[in-house]
Amino acid sequence: MDREYNDLIGDILKEKGEKDNFEGEGKGKPLKKDYLEMDVYQNFQRVAKDAGFLPPWLKLQKEISELIYICKTEKELKEINKKIKKYNSICPSSFQKNFVTMENLEKAKKLW
Repeated sequence: MDREYNDLIGDILKEKGEKDNFEGEGKGKPLKKDYLEMDVYQNFQRVAKDAGFLPPWLKLQKEISELIYICKTEKELKEINKKIKKYNSICPSSFQKNFVTMENLEKAKKLW
């Protein structure tokens, strides 16, 4: 071995002829100061948000909200409550919501 360390990613990039794009003076952008102050998960959330990514539970939340707004029957409520059960299983616990009934439908429209 002719090096002090293994650079597997560097070797792969070099094989593909892409390593030159990442090395040298002035290449790449320096990390922002706040990037170093947050943990990996917080950085991922920010980058994902900036890229337009929504976690599955937020997509489901929007879908449930739309269904609640147009709900008219008990049959529709059963489907909504199935989705709420799934939503509660994948969202952070502080965002979990109660099931919807015909009695609390108007209140649910405001909460969702």
